[in-house]
Amino acid sequence: MSLSKQNVTEALRGVQGATGKDLAGHLLWVSACDTYASVKLQHPGTKADLAKVAALAFGAVERMATAQGTKVDSFIAEFVDDAGTLVHTEKFGGLNAARLAKPDTAGTAVPPKAALLQSAGPESRRTEGHTPIGGLKPTPQGAADPLPGVKHIIAVGAGKGGVGKSTVALNLAVGLAKRGHAVGLLDGDIYGPSMPTMLGLENLETVVHEGLLQPFVVAGIKCMTIGKLVAPDKPLIWRGPMAHGAFKQLTEQTRWGELDYLVIDLPPGTGDVSLTMAQMLKVTGAVVVCTPQKVAQDDAWRAAKMFQQLGVTVLGVVENMSYFVGDDGKVYDIFGRGGAEHMAQRLGVPFLGAVPITMSLRANSDKGDPTANYTGTDRAGLELKQKLEEMVRNLEGQVALAGMKLGEERPTLRVS
Repeated sequence: MSLSKQNVTEALRGVQGATGKDLAGHLLWVSACDTYASVKLQHPGTKADLAKVAALAFGAVERMATAQGTKVDSFIAEFVDDAGTLVHTEKFGGLNAARLAKPDTAGTAVPPKAALLQSAGPESRRTEGHTPIGGLKPTPQGAADPLPGVKHIIAVGAGKGGVGKSTVALNLAVGLAKRGHAVGLLDGDIYGPSMPTMLGLENLETVVHEGLLQPFVVAGIKCMTIGKLVAPDKPLIWRGPMAHGAFKQLTEQTRWGELDYLVIDLPPGTGDVSLTMAQMLKVTGAVVVCTPQKVAQDDAWRAAKMFQQLGVTVLGVVENMSYFVGDDGKVYDIFGRGGAEHMAQRLGVPFLGAVPITMSLRANSDKGDPTANYTGTDRAGLELKQKLEEMVRNLEGQVALAGMKLGEERPTLRVS
């Protein structure tokens, strides 16, 4: 029998905290899968006090697991203050690679196809009932934490599916890498992951080392996708808590290393995964992808407003499939060019660029060779390359501006 959020919660009901209330009354969130569990508690006290509370919680969960014929290989207790800010973390045990994966002949490990976290919890309680200085309404970003080793996190979202959000996310990542940045790409579209095809990952094995997923290194970037942790033909029919757990695992249990940018390809719409991301990660900003048609603009508008409501800066809008360029260089405005740019103006956010459709863009995506989008020599290829590079440069500029607003970066003057 494996651990579950229900039996972890029940185990904490019998443990009295320093406030005289049992720990289940301080519980904000719990995640559990197999022999791994983590909890988030809103509990007062010094770090020494919290360490003792965490040890009591671990002991209770361990006793419960033993009684049920299982064990606890890893237990993490996080403590937040009344404003939802993380103040202390205690870890017990460690991720057991032998249970998570079986070694291969090279001594690495291949994880089971569906070792996904089952998690749930009212994350929104982190900010409920607490009004910051000045009376401003708190947002999930206010309590989010940076991802260690990652300078900038860029979310790529869209109000509806089919607008080429994954294509834009991938080409942004590859373009940033070509400009000398260390880049990671998280395929956070856990309902319809595209990166196994668009990066040609089908024949590559997923590897776990020291309990962490090793990202695939292809096209000059690091990538992790849920598509390599489940069977290729398995439909991903997940409720919100399961989606939350899967996204959390992909983010926190991947060995990203030092990155200048982590680009996150979100599912379309304004659902659970976007909220989870905003609560978990300090995001530099979001890119909204839209096609020129009015129906796409309506949904993209909602996506932009969602990011703003979550406290995430909208770095700009990309108009994808803006026009079609034939191999002869002739241009066709299939969907009516310019709609997304006008929408960006109405929103008061930057317009990052227009990406055309070309025959080579489709072919390169299908065969998993995104770097070829930056090496075209015919008329269509040169047009695509120019527009992609323009989009990447504009994004870099908006990231720098966002950093200056937050006091993270300062303008530089070069004299030559």
